[in-house]
Amino acid sequence: MPRHDPVPLDEVDLSDIDGFADLRGFAQLDTLRAEDPVHWNPEEGGPGFWAVTKYADIWEVDKDSETFTSEKFVNLEDVDDDLMDFRRSILETDGARHLALRKLVQREFTPRNLMKNYEAFLRELTKKTVDEAFAEARDNGGEIDFVKKISADFPINVLARLLDVPQEMTGQLIAWGNELVANTDPDYAKVRADLDESDEYRHLPFRSPTVQEVWDYGQELRAARVGGDGTDLVSILANKLPEDGVPLSQQDFNNYFSLLVIAGNETTRHSISNIMVALIENPDQLAYLQEDPASRVAAGLEEMLRWASPVYHFRRTATRDVELGGRQIREGDKVVMWFGSGNRDDEVFEDPYSFDLTRVNVDHMTFGKGSPHLCLGNNLARMEIRLMYEELVPRLASVDFAGDVRRVRSNFVNGIKAFPVAITEKA
Repeated sequence: MPRHDPVPLDEVDLSDIDGFADLRGFAQLDTLRAEDPVHWNPEEGGPGFWAVTKYADIWEVDKDSETFTSEKFVNLEDVDDDLMDFRRSILETDGARHLALRKLVQREFTPRNLMKNYEAFLRELTKKTVDEAFAEARDNGGEIDFVKKISADFPINVLARLLDVPQEMTGQLIAWGNELVANTDPDYAKVRADLDESDEYRHLPFRSPTVQEVWDYGQELRAARVGGDGTDLVSILANKLPEDGVPLSQQDFNNYFSLLVIAGNETTRHSISNIMVALIENPDQLAYLQEDPASRVAAGLEEMLRWASPVYHFRRTATRDVELGGRQIREGDKVVMWFGSGNRDDEVFEDPYSFDLTRVNVDHMTFGKGSPHLCLGNNLARMEIRLMYEELVPRLASVDFAGDVRRVRSNFVNGIKAFPVAITEKA
């Protein structure tokens, strides 16, 4: 990732989505860490927010859900009070209810369960994905779109297995995830969330009419599995009572299901893509992996995740007046943790813009560290990424860019929507 020219402090605006084009967002975050680590960022049409950019301050916010709540929602969007309960998912829930909702599916994502139930399947799927990618390259003059053939294809097939849905649904799942997460990208969003046209859909997550399609599909699956003995995630949500004794309402299920459709695919996909970009830009690191992929991919995995930083930020809301980083934050203020910035903090990571797979003790923020909202699927994501690069790296004879890296228009997800590569397989 090349360093961008510094952005003067008076030009920093993290609410400007186009200001993140070509990774310029990282340059803005560099400025804030150096000059104003807890920075008040005005918003056009909104109340403004505190941008928290230093690793230590981000962690202070993330671990304290009593002072910095998720209950007022976790993106920059301000959700009307009367719509919050309708739109609320596990992400926007704290305390005992949050824990009860996590525990519904948490066991499925433990390292032991993943190894037992998914590792053999994932290894086979990884090999199939890479086989097909190299085959297409041979038929297409040595070129493929890395996102389409590898980054998007692999995680979505894993998600289909987790949800127990037909393989032919994978294309639809990808399209839904694209439209909801990249809801400010004109290539994906039917209704852009950053335009007034989305006001009609403000009652829906992501301000997108597409979420209703996702809910309708989830409801069909749920209805077919109620009372069954399936072990897939839909069956668990359809039949298992949360430990707090409060059953999932239909709307609780809707919001949980749409979150699984997105979280089970998008962040892993963008991580795999960003890691490959880094390996192409740093051929010495690719060569290092190829010397001993069986051990070095696993050893370098946390550095890969630090570097990839697939989600730029999550938001909290202050429940009381509090001081943070020398700034006085008032009750009700939006407080936004810029995880991508924490992962580039030179007080924590020496030479943070160096992609160094020998880096040790990489305590990154990519999944939320050890906070109450630690990503439920972090162990699965780690397994998917590790297996993909353990399969791909030893088979690579060469790989290079064959066109531009096209990034998602977003200040939320650090995503890549396409990048063509010229790729050959070892004989």
